[in-house]
Amino acid sequence: MAESFDELRERLLRAGVAPRHVRRYLAELADHLADLRAEGERAGRSRAEAESAALIRLGGMDDLSRAMIGRRQFQSWCVRAPWAAFGLAPLFLLAGAYFVACLILWSGWKFLLPGANSPFVRLDGFAILYFGAGRTLYYSAPILVGWGIGLIAARQRYKALWPAVGWVLIALIGGTAQVHAGRPAAPGGVGDISMDLTLGPSLHGVSYGLYHALVIFALTVLPCLVWRLQKAHSLPA
Repeated sequence: MAESFDELRERLLRAGVAPRHVRRYLAELADHLADLRAEGERAGRSRAEAESAALIRLGGMDDLSRAMIGRRQFQSWCVRAPWAAFGLAPLFLLAGAYFVACLILWSGWKFLLPGANSPFVRLDGFAILYFGAGRTLYYSAPILVGWGIGLIAARQRYKALWPAVGWVLIALIGGTAQVHAGRPAAPGGVGDISMDLTLGPSLHGVSYGLYHALVIFALTVLPCLVWRLQKAHSLPA
């Protein structure tokens, strides 16, 4: 029956049913099947006969899937509002990560580099770790958010259109985002940290921003592409 449940799981996920509802539904079916099988065995049937009778009583694949498919309350947000799941939500996550990275840069400038005209100076001691955390978050955020898009798309068996939109948006913003530090208005003060989107200087005929965006796009898409290829090769011929 595990194979039948696997087939049912794939059918439900591809139809847009949220993974949490699929898990709960299959668990309920497994419990119901066990009860029906135990009832058949108590009636004197062999385990194989009881299993077969229980499957018939449980219902066919079409009937079991129809009970979930088409009911909006069981659909995932990837189906209800793909523009939000793969567009707005990743952008908000990336914006939040950039805000934290800029906050780390500004606070480190204020408390660890008092009086410095810029936070982009030679560092030592704890400042290396502190600023390094912000730098790591800044550079890894687009890739992590892109992997999140791929994970959600894979769990939901979602087609590539809307995830691709999210990947492109994240790659473009990640590739063109640049942080700037303004000098303090008064000696000994702290300047301001800002961020904008710019293509940057040309690098072998291609702007640095676009080149960086292509790298981010490749890194975020690659795991999902590998997963899909492995999934395709694992299917029976």
